[in-house]
Amino acid sequence: MRRQRSGTSSKHADRAEEFLFSDLAAATNNFSLENKIGAGSFGVVYRGKLPDGREVAIKRSETSPKTKKFQEKESAFDSELAFLSRLHHKHLVRLVGYCEERDERLLVYDYMKNGALYDHLHDKNNAQKSSSVVNSWKMRIKISLDAARGIEYLHNYAVPPIIHRDIKSSNILLDANWIARVSDFGLSLMGPENDRDYRPMKAAGTVGYIDPEYYGLNVLTAKSDVYGLGVVLLELLTGKRALFKTGENGGAPISVVDYAVPAIMAGELAKILDPRVGPPEINESEAVELVAYTAMHCVHLEGKDRPTMTDIVANLERALALCDDSHGSISSGPISIVSD
Repeated sequence: MRRQRSGTSSKHADRAEEFLFSDLAAATNNFSLENKIGAGSFGVVYRGKLPDGREVAIKRSETSPKTKKFQEKESAFDSELAFLSRLHHKHLVRLVGYCEERDERLLVYDYMKNGALYDHLHDKNNAQKSSSVVNSWKMRIKISLDAARGIEYLHNYAVPPIIHRDIKSSNILLDANWIARVSDFGLSLMGPENDRDYRPMKAAGTVGYIDPEYYGLNVLTAKSDVYGLGVVLLELLTGKRALFKTGENGGAPISVVDYAVPAIMAGELAKILDPRVGPPEINESEAVELVAYTAMHCVHLEGKDRPTMTDIVANLERALALCDDSHGSISSGPISIVSD
């Protein structure tokens, strides 16, 4: 795509539909509260129905020029539009179109019927349901593999490569067929060429998922997304939020990394697995263990010690294959975590 972030959006017309604000207002019943389905970076997301019957999700930026963050929101809109106009992958949320009228900035996406992974793991309404589709080890590993493939595409196949910067369970959405797709590119940046360090203006992301190396040293690499995915893997394994309170330490929040990694290292994985899923069956045990070791490597403090997305995809593919192995765990050798 030729367009630079500072340019106008007219060059998107060949890639994404341009909508009238009045049509999007009508599709969401004038952005009514009952149609609100979440909030993304710099905007609120609504469910809508277009005149042709298509169900969509519409993100409306809060871009009144009076707001202090007007420029940031403008650039988040621009970057998401720029990236998604040229990204097409089964595991990335598809951009349908956009609207730019006066001070209004809206993005229109395919509607993801089964919502965010975060809600299936942590929202009280979903979390209590032991019957949830997400409450099987095979399904949790499949979701993690879907997300990993989406991120691998951003790192390795997008030109130029893209660093998402905000990988978390609320940005992994599930479509009607429970296929996971990575969403919300409002904070994404084009990656540095030749794997050099990249120093953006200031660290951005979400507490609990942000790469400590990036947060502390302001050095951004593709390995920052690997850290975020590692936290998501630990959420899938434990059922715990990225940051959660325990009764044990006086109610102070603990990170899922500090909670899970010592147990994985001590070989006590069973103690921290999400009880809603139940103990892994024989053929699942090695798969869950492989996911745990992969997650542990993803959340290394130093980026150079973390695996690449290609390594992670390979490990998760192997873990999913183990779940399909109905003859028990036939290992192709000891578990090894590849890291560059």
